[in-house]
Amino acid sequence: MAPCISNPGISNSGTSSPVDRTSLPYGTWPSPISADLVAGATLGLSDVRADGADIYWIEGRPAEAGRRVLVRWRAGVTRDMTPPPFDVGTRVHEYGGGAYTAAGGRVVFSNRADGSVWLIDGDAAPRALGGMDGLRFADFALSPDGCFVFCVREDHNTNGEAAAAIVAFDCGADADPTDNGGTALVMGPDFLASPRPSPDGRFMAWVEWDHPNMPWDATRLRAASLLQEGTDMPRLAAPWTLAGDDGTARSVIEPRWEANGNLLASSDISGWWNLYRFDVANASPAVPVAPMQAEIGLPQWIFGLRSYCPLPDGSILALAIRDGENRMLVLRDGAATPVDLHFPTQCPVALSDGMLAWLDTPPDDAASVMRGAPGQAPTVLRRAITLPMAADDIAHAQALHFPLSDAAAGTGHAFFYPPANARYCGVTGTLPPLVVMAHGGPTGRANPAFSFKVQWWTSRGFAVVDVNYGGSTGFGRPYRERLEREWGIVDIDDCIAACQHLMTQGLVDPKRIVIRGSSAGGLTVLGALARSDLFAAGTSLYGVTDLRALAQETHKFESRYLDSLIGPYPQDEDTYIARSPLTQAADIHVPVLFLHGLDDKVVPPAQADEMARALRQRGITCAQYEFEGEGHGFRKEATVRRALELELDFYRQVLGLPTAQDGEHVVLR
Repeated sequence: MAPCISNPGISNSGTSSPVDRTSLPYGTWPSPISADLVAGATLGLSDVRADGADIYWIEGRPAEAGRRVLVRWRAGVTRDMTPPPFDVGTRVHEYGGGAYTAAGGRVVFSNRADGSVWLIDGDAAPRALGGMDGLRFADFALSPDGCFVFCVREDHNTNGEAAAAIVAFDCGADADPTDNGGTALVMGPDFLASPRPSPDGRFMAWVEWDHPNMPWDATRLRAASLLQEGTDMPRLAAPWTLAGDDGTARSVIEPRWEANGNLLASSDISGWWNLYRFDVANASPAVPVAPMQAEIGLPQWIFGLRSYCPLPDGSILALAIRDGENRMLVLRDGAATPVDLHFPTQCPVALSDGMLAWLDTPPDDAASVMRGAPGQAPTVLRRAITLPMAADDIAHAQALHFPLSDAAAGTGHAFFYPPANARYCGVTGTLPPLVVMAHGGPTGRANPAFSFKVQWWTSRGFAVVDVNYGGSTGFGRPYRERLEREWGIVDIDDCIAACQHLMTQGLVDPKRIVIRGSSAGGLTVLGALARSDLFAAGTSLYGVTDLRALAQETHKFESRYLDSLIGPYPQDEDTYIARSPLTQAADIHVPVLFLHGLDDKVVPPAQADEMARALRQRGITCAQYEFEGEGHGFRKEATVRRALELELDFYRQVLGLPTAQDGEHVVLR
């Protein structure tokens, strides 16, 4: 080993001098990021909300088997609001989200274990509002007087698909958490979301859609008069449609009321999710708030997403995404003004004391819950972890724009991360191996926020490219629609094009490229291995392998998703067969690693079983690991640690890099 200076074309992040770094082969560097650090010491922070000047968030704790705790900050004091065994979460649509709300000193939340609904009044212990076997609840909103809570109910006690409804619970009534399903207000549509009462209690707005649409394809924004007499349960008058019934496919999402009684929502009718204002009382035509070529909206995979926030002065704080990157704006009188705020992952919430609260996701630090104001240094209320890393240990995203194989499709997008380590650099004259990441969804996005899933590799001497292939969010509806009927083609082509661009630029070793992806990204991984000889190996994390089985077996939310991604089934069965990795097994000639949860209801573990069996029958080297108690995504500390170590060992084996002397090694057969 000898001192070295960073290789030409490979720029390490940070500011310290590279002269004292020690030369080691790329992919073998000792890293400050251990599996224990990622799996056991890092909190999962999410869903920041406000009630007056109080700030709430959900804290996932790997050391407690991934239990999610509702936490409150009040006047400098932080307190857990949900003691064990409560696990704040929901399985509506399987992906959940919107598991709690807070207003007027009251909190309503869902307990993930049994789907029951609970109320916390002030600092009192949680009290049951309702629940029942087979019922799940999400997307809560309290009435203005705090007497009732509205939410989405998903009923699995049916002969066919789970039935959706918007229901109400009485916050003042004692209830049996096993025998109260709420009072139904809206039923009929295949899917319902975002029940939002107006500030004066006169109206209710919500979003609905039907098969085969997904919420980013076409939805309806609906409203109705909210009727309530005395202590009776509320009911709705005949509803009407505010947007989405004119025959034009559009996605209308995130309804939210302004203090003056006008309703805001984001619609992509222009090709971009932009905000529109609706005069509900007078049923006037929608008015655009501040048209722009940027997305104020995210694909509604989970409930409770927040892309904007009305402010007390009548302006609107908005998180706009352009070219995959977040920008904070204030919208006022049709104009958009940039805001100097840190790095929110969703739009901040306004506090009654004039401050803001948000989940901060910078490119060079782990996530934190923040309190502050534009132009001021924010206060950290909770850190996911204090990083034991120097500045030069952190790889920073470089926005990558590259030519696509189909020139008419324009430009592809990705984030490239060069290797980064404060103590080591590569051997002179060599280039780093590349880890290609295919995000899930496939309607999702890669973003440049700090992520251990990236830094785990870059700190060890791997380069990473996180690809926003066609179909990704943050580039407008036309870019998203590139994947229509083309899943398994466009996504793979774009990943290959990103690799070819990096190879042409001399930034990565063309003989040491591996590809990894989870869920939908797993299909991209396996399809890429079958169609290209660029890749030395691939990892499928709970990935799709059999499209026909997925169309018949997956949960309700995604049961018709493939209509737009592949085509209607069974009419287009031939396409399903051709695009399925299971039928492409004979074209895969490199090792594959499969990691899957045994309780996965989105992509059943049989998908990985059948694919691994098909590869072994053809003599292809592969390894398969299954994890008890894990669903679609890994939560437990032991699982996260083991998955990281197995994948690292797998790549080092197939790339001919030295492997660790201790710990578990991947068994390839």
